[in-house]
Amino acid sequence: MKINDRSIPNNIRKRPAYLDKIKPFIGKPIIKVLTGQRRVGKSYLLYQIIQLVVEQDQKAEILYINKEDLAFSFLKTASDLNEYVLEKAAESRKTYVFIDEIQDIENFGDALRSLLLQENLDIYCTGSNANLLSGDIAGHLSGRYIAVEIFSLSYPEFLAFHELTESEASLYKYLKYGGLPYLIHLELKDEIVFEYLKNIYQSIVYRDIINRYAIRNVNFLEQLVLFLAAHTGSLFSAKKISDFLKSQQIKMAPNQVQNYIQHLVNAFLVHKVGRYDLVGKRLFEIGEKYYFENLGIRNGLWGYRLEDRGKIMENVVYNHLVFKGYKVLVGTLGKKEIDFVAEKDGEKLYLQVALSLNDEATLAREFGNLKQIKDNYPKKVITLESFSGNTVEGIQNESLREFLMS
Repeated sequence: MKINDRSIPNNIRKRPAYLDKIKPFIGKPIIKVLTGQRRVGKSYLLYQIIQLVVEQDQKAEILYINKEDLAFSFLKTASDLNEYVLEKAAESRKTYVFIDEIQDIENFGDALRSLLLQENLDIYCTGSNANLLSGDIAGHLSGRYIAVEIFSLSYPEFLAFHELTESEASLYKYLKYGGLPYLIHLELKDEIVFEYLKNIYQSIVYRDIINRYAIRNVNFLEQLVLFLAAHTGSLFSAKKISDFLKSQQIKMAPNQVQNYIQHLVNAFLVHKVGRYDLVGKRLFEIGEKYYFENLGIRNGLWGYRLEDRGKIMENVVYNHLVFKGYKVLVGTLGKKEIDFVAEKDGEKLYLQVALSLNDEATLAREFGNLKQIKDNYPKKVITLESFSGNTVEGIQNESLREFLMS
């Protein structure tokens, strides 16, 4: 099938978890927004939506705009986009408009608001910056759009894409290389995969952060990313990061550290996870944890190190929770911590993550913290290997492989 005289790639691997979210809104007067880090597969999801539309309507008019294609470099402003779409739209039937990387068009929100007035248009767009939702689109189109965040491949998707059986070896490939879809075209060897991932990282940093925000202190930005890679899953405030970097002869005020971190979050390079007081039922204003959207990028930058197994495990558990649609926070009980408090559809799930439970101190800490939570929502301890015996006062132990396949 061709769109705009360009062929849709053959043998596209489907991602039904996302397609099922979008299907109910096809043809409806609501803008469909796909966001996420570069190269997580947003463009290929657009192709899959196009295929669904054509299956439903063989005569559907498709208008596809890819801002990474020089052929569309003339679309620079909201007015350019608005005029082009109206010029190309069919008069007597619905036109399905797909705009890839829309954030590269100045004031694009104005164009979307105007185009939404046209009853014969059905609009889909992608973007690689969280500002699409926090400001650019949300401010203009409250209640008239749905947003779907696209993540790197989940573990089951990774197995399906690479045609692997579920096994310990497959899990370690996933933990090391992460889930960027393009890896199916590469041999899974360190020197090949990490070179590719470093190039993706550079593209994200320069296109979505340095150029977008006119960053001057590039060295500090890159040192900050390495710091977050080294301390994945550790609890930090901007001031603590500033103080640590100052000890390494890198000076940056806490407010600037916070700004740079927010740029990394906006580009979907890292996720910021706040803390929630389980007793006082409130969010803390300072102190967060940071996890990488793609573990392969993190490992390519910092290295895949034996001593980091616990951090990598925690990161992949977080990624799986958000892929499954949970809102995730770090829980606190006085001076004790619950790794993850996950909430979805009014239900909660409490999780602790540990490499193993081979010593009494770890066993007491991981299960003991969860036992102090006085509600009846499910509680689990996730470890590399599971224990097949009884629960601990109703608290389950589940292996990482079992959890990621759930």
